[in-house]
Amino acid sequence: MRMSTEHLEQLREAKRLLEHPGLAARMSNMIGSPIEAAIGRLPASWQKRVGVATENALQHAMRGALLTLDDAPDKERTASPRLHKFAASLSGGVGGAFGLPGLLVELPVSTVIMLRSIADIARANGEAPGEAATRLECLRILAMGGPSQADDATDSGYFAMRIALARAVTEATQALAARTVNAATAPALLRLIAIVAGRFQVQVTQKAATMLVPALGAVGGAGINLLFMDHFQAMSRGHFTVRRLEREYGDAFVRRQYERVAPHDAPAGGMPQLSF
Repeated sequence: MRMSTEHLEQLREAKRLLEHPGLAARMSNMIGSPIEAAIGRLPASWQKRVGVATENALQHAMRGALLTLDDAPDKERTASPRLHKFAASLSGGVGGAFGLPGLLVELPVSTVIMLRSIADIARANGEAPGEAATRLECLRILAMGGPSQADDATDSGYFAMRIALARAVTEATQALAARTVNAATAPALLRLIAIVAGRFQVQVTQKAATMLVPALGAVGGAGINLLFMDHFQAMSRGHFTVRRLEREYGDAFVRRQYERVAPHDAPAGGMPQLSF
């Protein structure tokens, strides 16, 4: 079996996106100081509150984010990243004006916007947002903070994450596919949400910490949300490109090609480039 030149280039671009600098590193570049210093100023009492808020936001997003999307997969239809970036920036700006308390109110809104944007990209890659498997693959994206500097293998972050969540995603898919009255509160789905929340909470905690950086305010809240949206849209484009190619060539073949292909060069260091 051979992968076409066009698809090989798509896989190469997907690998570049999936190996983009992690969200923590990009946030550190944005605020101009190590993110750990900002986290150190976050009140201890807020750690638990951020965790609870994150899990609640994911549960809310799973119920409402995909309701306004046309369910039919459409490879010819282009996703609308700019619209979602604008909405996320607006939400972040309003929340940022009120500091940490504003985060708890703004987080469910921005999470819904992000999940809807992820689903929009999934649909453009031939996925049906109404299907249980697609919804959970969209949720999986929020667990993708990006590769860490500790990753030794070029594909370890992306494929390790997929393997780690594979069982939980499968069980949650079966629960949603059953279409029972209580499917939304099925233990399998709640377990998956808890796992994703644990990973996504790391990013949200960093977001909360940056709100303590002097002079950020509403402008900073808008910028941070734009950075979040830019990152997760990139993860979505990479992930759903890989899934589209897997449907055509098979999982094992695509992974072998992924391991062999050299990603396109990422932008040089410094402030990450945000497309809007």
